[in-house]
Amino acid sequence: MRHLYIILGDQLDERLLRDLDAEHDAVWMAEVDSEATHVWCHKQRLLLFLSAMRHFRDGLTARGVDVRYRELSPRRRRGEPPDHARALTSDLREFQPEEIILTRPGDWRILKSLSEALDGSGLRWSLREEEDHFYASLEEFAQWAKGRKNLVLEHWYRHLRRREGILIEGGQPVGGAWNFDAANRKSFGKKGPPPIAPLPGHTWDDRTREVATLVEARYADHPGDLESFSLPVTRGEALTWAEHFIQHGLPRFGPHQDAMWGEDVVLWHSRLSAPLNLKLIHPRELVEAALKAHDEGRADIESVEGFIRQILGWREFIRGIYWTRMPEYAESNALECEDRRVPSFFWTGETDMSCVAASMRGLIRHGYVHHIHRLMVLGLFSQQLGVHPYRFHEWHMAMYLDAVDWVSLPNALGMSQFGDGGIVGSKPYAATGKYIKRMSNYCGACRYRPDEATGDQACPFTTLYWDFLDRHRDRLATNQRMTLQLKNVQRKDETTLEDIRARARWLRDRIDAEERI
Repeated sequence: MRHLYIILGDQLDERLLRDLDAEHDAVWMAEVDSEATHVWCHKQRLLLFLSAMRHFRDGLTARGVDVRYRELSPRRRRGEPPDHARALTSDLREFQPEEIILTRPGDWRILKSLSEALDGSGLRWSLREEEDHFYASLEEFAQWAKGRKNLVLEHWYRHLRRREGILIEGGQPVGGAWNFDAANRKSFGKKGPPPIAPLPGHTWDDRTREVATLVEARYADHPGDLESFSLPVTRGEALTWAEHFIQHGLPRFGPHQDAMWGEDVVLWHSRLSAPLNLKLIHPRELVEAALKAHDEGRADIESVEGFIRQILGWREFIRGIYWTRMPEYAESNALECEDRRVPSFFWTGETDMSCVAASMRGLIRHGYVHHIHRLMVLGLFSQQLGVHPYRFHEWHMAMYLDAVDWVSLPNALGMSQFGDGGIVGSKPYAATGKYIKRMSNYCGACRYRPDEATGDQACPFTTLYWDFLDRHRDRLATNQRMTLQLKNVQRKDETTLEDIRARARWLRDRIDAEERI
């Protein structure tokens, strides 16, 4: 064997094997228990990764590629290697290639363990970068970030727009603005959204069914169910989903991308983040398709720019933050939170808060809710409650099908929980229940009142908002973007603040006791 290529579950792209010689090289892939259990993974997340991996293996085998593949069995077996490092070490005793090629994993933890195993093998190995799946190299991001007092997404986004010539004419942004975020925050009003074209779905085949049997047998106690699984597990399916979004979703995506409505936690969002993060589809393919739709008059600038910003701006920025700040970044806890875990109803959805209950029903059913459910419902509640930022990240990794460590950690710990103190987001996302009322239809039927902070009908979001600002007012006093909110706290008299503190303590006590709120 000349080269042994290691392919992980989020590296399902044949471009990573472009120089593979089927006569002399082989591919190593492994399903390992630790990736299902280091966080309490949603069943659909396991189904997605394992089914996609097996389909990818089958495609390689059909082309005559030698794939050394380790499968999990429905029952745990004695002596089964628990993780990638030990599985690889065991297999290298059987075949000793001239060189092992590892593409950078999406998780610092796995990079560290595999690097140590490969160093200990005595064999030659090399680390490659995922050049096809990102516009910028890590070296470029590090150079751009060097010497900057603050790392601002918008500045990085404009840098890449200019370099790539995306939505640029005559050196100026198309539409007269770099960012149309202000135009993309509309609610649906009382009428709600117009009809939405259903997503393409997934055709269950023998591979998906065999993985479903494995998951139900081996991980029966994990959250979620498999019946509604619908995500693409092959490149062909991913391309079909992309075409569907460009035709049906993108034209309506922009103005209402922050809105929420009832049980539909997807609306016009693409759900392409999961196949994108598994490398079944490429970011340039999505950006080019969106640009073509704009050029042909099939989607307006607000929608196209908003979609491209998520890929060219946010995705690239988050990756740069992760790899230039790890491993210390994972220990960030700027608000000095106690080691509090997410509430029990973040696994079950059993709560009287209508917005949280609806978000959790969607998450349990689909392993997905769009970014406002994540940030301004579930993330907002966790931050204001005082959940430890890394515990929130662990929950996020467990429950979301599109979660890989490099993208989850800066989004969950940083953006959502302000655990990094402002590296990703310049201020904490703190808000009362009035924000949710403005952006959704949840509050009308809820037993809580978003404009009340104390009393039996007080919205927990509103109570915890004022308590959060009160608890952290000294820590946030130097943040200019928090000035107005902190002044509003200062206007409240001490009696009112003490009532709010008491109600917040009552909420935490009930949550800690796993009693319903």
